[in-house]
Amino acid sequence: MAHKFVIEKNKAGEFVAKFKYNSEIMFWTEGYSSKASAKEAIESLKKNGPGAEVEDAS
Repeated sequence: MAHKFVIEKNKAGEFVAKFKYNSEIMFWTEGYSSKASAKEAIESLKKNGPGAEVEDAS
């Protein structure tokens, strides 16, 4: 699979959910104190992301 979510710990010891495409990090979440919260963030992105509007703020 070319794309996937990965949960890692950052330097502060928090759990961060990252979205990788072909091993390149496309985006990541804020740091969470629990792995469960990072998993919830992933589920929220999967559920709400496909219908999200694109805003061009340039």
